[in-house]
Amino acid sequence: MYSQLYFDYNATTPCSTEVIDAMLPYFKDHFGNPSSSQHPFGWLARSAVEDARTAIAEILAVEANELIFTSGATESINTILKGVVRKNREKGNHIITTKAEHKAVLDTCAFLEADGVEVTYLDVNSDGLICRDEFAKALRPETVLVSIMHANNETGIIQPLEEISELTRANGSLLFSDTTQVLGKADLRGLLDLVDFACFSGHKVYAPKGIGLIYAKNNSEYNALPGFIQGGGQQKGQRGGTINTPLIVGLAKAIQQADDILKDESLRLQTLRDRLDTGLSGIELAVSNNKHTQRLPNTSHFSFPYVDGASLLTALGRRIAVSNGSACNSASVAPSHVLLSMGIERSLAYASIRLSIGRYTTEADIEKAIKLISTIVAEQRESNIMWERREKL
Repeated sequence: MYSQLYFDYNATTPCSTEVIDAMLPYFKDHFGNPSSSQHPFGWLARSAVEDARTAIAEILAVEANELIFTSGATESINTILKGVVRKNREKGNHIITTKAEHKAVLDTCAFLEADGVEVTYLDVNSDGLICRDEFAKALRPETVLVSIMHANNETGIIQPLEEISELTRANGSLLFSDTTQVLGKADLRGLLDLVDFACFSGHKVYAPKGIGLIYAKNNSEYNALPGFIQGGGQQKGQRGGTINTPLIVGLAKAIQQADDILKDESLRLQTLRDRLDTGLSGIELAVSNNKHTQRLPNTSHFSFPYVDGASLLTALGRRIAVSNGSACNSASVAPSHVLLSMGIERSLAYASIRLSIGRYTTEADIEKAIKLISTIVAEQRESNIMWERREKL
């Protein structure tokens, strides 16, 4: 289909053939509205939705009624952050997050700040991790929510969710973790016990775009989300509107498929990622931005000094699909806010690329990518007079 190499799986994944096959009947043959309770067309669609919900719940080791289908992670994030604040105004008006979160979290927090909510943005260290002591000091009696992603979408760095959960619960606050990048790459069984809310997006796990999930724990009325889309009372009145049966069926199929191969696929991806790291580390002065910490098995992130970032991406874009950060922020020419939050120099952050591999990446692809990136970086440096003078600087 494309002559390019695809190394941007953290941005999106193709629908698997099995997912497409599972969805197709619900576009035509079984087209009923799940909310139509008076005839078999509606019954069949509703059964498909509930079967999908149950299947996903079993894989995630949660209750089926703790899952709410949404259009994706961005809607889920908005719903959780705004809903928790609205629900718990009497308890407090303070949120804690980090400077390295996805823009969907940061932009929603900025929206809430304009509405009078106080937000603390934690620093991260050079490995992209929060400091336990700084987090503990930031917690207050009026802290209603902590929002810290489990695995960063740009670097793949994994936060210590167990410690975060322990401190958050001891403070009587709620914990939300953006787990969008973890689904299909790590076992989530037990992980969701640590949080009150989580979010997922189908197109990160070989399901369609436009479908996602909220996980909202059933442990008390205190953390129940208020209805966020009115009109019809679907999904316990929390998200009104006609339920998208085909995409929900596809999401369930994709999660099941990913779970079936999770252990072997994670190991395969880690092996390929490590080979990619080794190859790119061989480029003179290359800097790995996530080498020395726990991270996702599929994500590499490198900076190349003496290279113009925009020119590098333009040159690479003709042959290999990579990114310099989140796909949701790809129109920006500014360096990644994640790298800046890690203390990486602005010029170096600007000359960085994220490489994320996936189910259809092969050993041959890795070798081609190493050779291609090495060649293009060298070509870019040839036109940079500072590269010629580097030993004298």
